[in-house]
Amino acid sequence: MLMKEYRICMPLTVEEYRIGQLYMISKHCCEQSGGGEGVEVVKNEPDIHPQHGPGQVTEKRIYLSSKLPSWIKAFVPRFFYVTEKAWNFYPYTITEYSVSFVPRFSIRIETRFENNNGSNNNVFGDTPTPAENVSFLDILSDPIPEKHKIESEDLSRWRSSKTNRGPLKEGWRDHHNPIMCSYKRVQCSFEVYGFQTRTEDFVHKIIKDILLVAHRQAVAWLDEWHGLSLKDVREYEKNMQETTNSKVTSTQIDAGEVAAPDLHCSQVPSRPAFFRSISVTDERSLKKMGVTTVDVTDTSALTVPHSPARLNSTPE
Repeated sequence: MLMKEYRICMPLTVEEYRIGQLYMISKHCCEQSGGGEGVEVVKNEPDIHPQHGPGQVTEKRIYLSSKLPSWIKAFVPRFFYVTEKAWNFYPYTITEYSVSFVPRFSIRIETRFENNNGSNNNVFGDTPTPAENVSFLDILSDPIPEKHKIESEDLSRWRSSKTNRGPLKEGWRDHHNPIMCSYKRVQCSFEVYGFQTRTEDFVHKIIKDILLVAHRQAVAWLDEWHGLSLKDVREYEKNMQETTNSKVTSTQIDAGEVAAPDLHCSQVPSRPAFFRSISVTDERSLKKMGVTTVDVTDTSALTVPHSPARLNSTPE
């Protein structure tokens, strides 16, 4: 299991980012969906945790088969989805990712938000992450994939008309006010001989890119969400989920699926076609690696994880 801690600072307060995070995730998911791939929201409802208090629990299906590198495509079904389960008890969240037919693969992201510049070396209150496993990600200067570069999201030129913040300058984390940090402890495990190290390294690279892009967008879109109430952003989230789900479910007829009408979130049907797409060859290949295939249509009830240790299955 490869574990790393990422620290991403933003020129925001923790209370502001509570709204910005919900807005950014909803908008980003909608923008990245289409052509039968993207993010489908299966569940999004209030929840109460005995330690962390009231929050929200969500479940999403992320369809991304065409985005995989060739060496992974060689042993996975042509079409599949990753399940994301998240427990948001802001400013503390847990997110888990799993692939139903590969039970030896799991990603767990534990997040805590604080109003500082990443100076807390034991933010999770248990065992400090070794220094060599801590990475500071700079939303201003760290490189991101070329396809995600958008001029309006260049924080060296960005300025918020509502808050008069920006543009960011080199060394901004040392003097900017306000400033907050998103601490993310990421555990990735892929226990298949011959693929473990390569896959875990690949996953961490993808997670790093996603975190940089998402946090840049949360800041760049500040004027779009600043001033919204929690009720306002929940309504926006609901509307965007309906749009996103319809974009994912209404395509890929040639992949063996029947086109779905423009449905509301609560009406989205299950997707048995993705289970049927696992061929005999795929199953044999997986069994040779010691992987037991399971029915990906299983939608067992969500339960809040009780331990930060390895789970069977972030990034919020």
